[in-house]
Amino acid sequence: MQRLPLIVFIAFELCYYLLIVQTGIAEHFGSNIYTIAPLPIGGIIGSVMAYYIKATNSNKIRLFLILQLFMSFFYPNFNFLELFILGISVGAMAPLIINELKKASKVDMGFALAISYVLGTYLFTFEVESRIYLALSFTIIVFISSLFIDKIIEIKYETQSFSLFVMSLWIFLDSALFETLSRDTTISIWRDGYSFEIALFHIIGLIAALYFKIEKNQKELLVVILFAFSYLLYFLQEAFILSLVYPFVISFYNIVILQTLLKKDLKTLSIYMVFIGWLASGAGLFAALENLTLFVPLIFLISLIKILTSQQNLNEVKKIKSKEEQQYVQNI
Repeated sequence: MQRLPLIVFIAFELCYYLLIVQTGIAEHFGSNIYTIAPLPIGGIIGSVMAYYIKATNSNKIRLFLILQLFMSFFYPNFNFLELFILGISVGAMAPLIINELKKASKVDMGFALAISYVLGTYLFTFEVESRIYLALSFTIIVFISSLFIDKIIEIKYETQSFSLFVMSLWIFLDSALFETLSRDTTISIWRDGYSFEIALFHIIGLIAALYFKIEKNQKELLVVILFAFSYLLYFLQEAFILSLVYPFVISFYNIVILQTLLKKDLKTLSIYMVFIGWLASGAGLFAALENLTLFVPLIFLISLIKILTSQQNLNEVKKIKSKEEQQYVQNI
C-alpha cells in the first residue's frame, strides 16, 4: 500500500499524455502538424528545463503539474501560446516521472502501465471535445498522489541497456503506426469493438517484458519482428489479429525502454526525452500524416541487417573469449 500513490501518479499522468496530448489535441486540430507545432517545441524546452531548474524533484513536479492543471482549463481550444506552455509542462513531466519510477518495483511498474493502458483503451472513444473533464481530473489525481511519494526509497535492480538509436527507432515505428491507425476509418481497432482484446494483450505484453528473460539482441529482434508483423496486419486489414499483436509489442518495448532509462540521471533523461519523447514520435506523426507508412518496411530491412550483424559480431567475441579461457586453463 505504501507504493500505491506512486502507481497512481505514474498511471494517470501517462493517461493524460495519451488521451489529451497525443490524441485529443491532435484530433481537435485535424492533425495539422503546423498548427500543433508549438506543443512539441514546448515539449523539447520543457524536457531540458526539468533538469536546469534548481529545485527538488518534488517541487519541480508540483510546479509543472500546477501549470498543466491551469492549461487544462483551456482544452481543447488552445491558441499558439497555450499549446506552447502545455508542451513545456508535459515535456518537463516526462523525465521527472521516469526519475520517480526509480522508486518503483517491477510489480509497481507493471501495475502503473496496466492501469494507464486499460484506461486509455476504454476511454479512447470518449468524445474528444469533452475530454476537458478527463484532463482536469487526471491532473488533480496526479497532483494529490505526488504529495505522498517523497519518502519512498529508490530500488536498484539489474536490467539490460539499449542504445538511444534503437529506442528512438521503436518510438518512431510505434508513433507512425498508431497515428495511421487512429485516423484510418476502415481499421481503427480502438473504435471497432476490440477494447477487451487490446487491454488484455497490453497486460500480457507487460508481464512478458518484466518476467521473460532473453538476450539483448534477441529482444531487439523480437520487437522489430512484432512491429513488422503489426504493419503487415495493418496493410492486410486484419483488425482482430492486429488488436492482439500491436498492444503486446507496445507494452513489451515500453517496459524495455523504461528499464533502460531507469539507469540514467535526470540530466541524461532530459536529453533522451527530447529524442525519444518528441523528435522520434514527431517523425512518426509526420510519416502518418504525409502517407509515408508504405515506406516504413525499408526501415525494418535496415533494422534486421543491423541486429543480425550485431549478433554475428557478438558470437565472434564470445568465441574469442572462449578460446582465450581454454588457452588460459591449458597454460595452468
